[in-house]
Amino acid sequence: MLSMIGLIGGLFLLIFLTMRGMNLLIVGPLSALFVAVFSGLPLFPQLVGEGEANLVGSYMTGFSGFVTSWYLMFLLGAIFGKVMEDSGAADSVSQFIVSKFGMKYAVLAVVAACAILTYGGVSLFVVAFSVYPMALSLFKQANLPRRFIPATLAFGSVTFTMTSAGSPEIQNWIPIQYLNTSPYAGWEVSLIVALFMAIFGYWWLKRMISKAVSKGETFASRENDPSSKDRVLPSPLLGAIPLIVVLVISYIFHDSLKQSALIVALLGGVITAYVLNRKYFENFWEALSEGTIGALIAIGNTAAVVGFGGVAKAVPAFTQAVEFMTSIPGSPLIGGAIAVSVIAGMTGSASGGQAIALPILAPHYLDMGVNTEALHRVVSISSGALDSLPHNGYVVTTIRAVCGESHQDAYNAVGALTVIVPALGVILAIVLFSLGLGI
Repeated sequence: MLSMIGLIGGLFLLIFLTMRGMNLLIVGPLSALFVAVFSGLPLFPQLVGEGEANLVGSYMTGFSGFVTSWYLMFLLGAIFGKVMEDSGAADSVSQFIVSKFGMKYAVLAVVAACAILTYGGVSLFVVAFSVYPMALSLFKQANLPRRFIPATLAFGSVTFTMTSAGSPEIQNWIPIQYLNTSPYAGWEVSLIVALFMAIFGYWWLKRMISKAVSKGETFASRENDPSSKDRVLPSPLLGAIPLIVVLVISYIFHDSLKQSALIVALLGGVITAYVLNRKYFENFWEALSEGTIGALIAIGNTAAVVGFGGVAKAVPAFTQAVEFMTSIPGSPLIGGAIAVSVIAGMTGSASGGQAIALPILAPHYLDMGVNTEALHRVVSISSGALDSLPHNGYVVTTIRAVCGESHQDAYNAVGALTVIVPALGVILAIVLFSLGLGI
C-alpha cells in the first residue's frame, strides 16, 4: 500500500512542482526520491548487493540509457530544426502556408504550418518557436484570445502528425527496435485515425475559441510581444526540399537501418538545407551551437523523467500496476494502449513512456502473437495521449517559455486537444485493427 501511495504521490509531486515552474532536471530526481522513500527502496548502490535496485542506480540507469539510445537523434533533430530556422526555410514554408489560407482561416493556417513542419522532421520545440510569431500576428489581426495559441501550436504538432505512420519524430520510431516493424506500420489505420484527430480536433479548437469570443474575450497585446524578423527568405520550394529529403531518406533506409535511418535522414536534411539555402543563413555555426545546446536540454529534460520512470519501475507498486494492465480482458491492444499511455503519463513524455514500457510489454505481447504492425501503431498513438499532462516538457515550454501564458489560462485547451483527442484516436485505432483493417 505504501509503495502505491509513493508511486501515485511521486507522480502528483512531479506534476505539481512542474506546474510551479521548477526545472525538470530537479523535479525528476526529487519526485523519484519520494517514490523510493515510500517504497523502502535503498537510496545508494553501496547499500545493496551488486545489481540490486536502488534510487541512484535505477534513476541513472534510466537517465543514461535513454541518452545512449537517442542522443544522436535528438542532436541531429535539434540541429536540423535550428538550421531550418536560421536559414529562414522554416519561416518561408510557414508564411507560404499562411498566405494560402488567408486571415479567415487563421487558426487552420497555424495548425497546418505546425503539422507540415513537424511531419517534415523539424523538432517540436523549434516548430513552436518558429510558428509562434506568425500565430501571434494572425490572432492579433483576427482579434482572437491569445490564450488559445499554445493549444493551436500543440494541436498541429503533437497529435495527428507526431505519431502517424511515416513521421520522422522519434515517437513513431521507438517501437521499431522492440517490434521489428517499420515507421509505416499500420499506415491504413494510421491515415484514418490521423484524419479523425485532425478534423475533430480542429472542430473542437474552433468551438472553444468561438465560445470564448462570444463571451467577450479578445486579443490582449503586450509590450514584449515578439515580431517576425524583417529579412530575405528563401523560396518556399527551397525551404521545403530539406523536409522532403528527410522523409525520402528515412523511407529508403528504414528497412535496413531501422531507427538509425533517422540519423542518416536528419543529417541529409541538414546538408541539403545548407547547400540550398547557405546564402540566407544569419550564422550557420551559431545555429549548430544553439541546436546542440537545445538537444542537450531537450534530451536532458526527457531523460530526467525517464529516470523517474526507472525508479518507479523498480518499486513493487509498478509491477503490480503493469500486471494489472497487461491482464486486462479483451484485446491485447487495449492493455498495451492503457499501459503505454499510463506510463507515458507518469513520465510526462511520449518517448520516455515508450522507452520504459516497451522493453517490458513487447515480449509479453509478442509471445501472445499480437500483430506487430497493429501494436506499433497503437503504442505510438497511445503514447501521445496522457504524456501531455501539465508536467510534460513540451507543454511547459510551449505555454510558458514560448507563449508567455500560464497553465491556468492555457492548459485546459491544450489538454483537451493533446490528451482527449489522441485518446479517442487510440480507441478508433483499436476498433479498426480489431475489425481486421491494416492487418
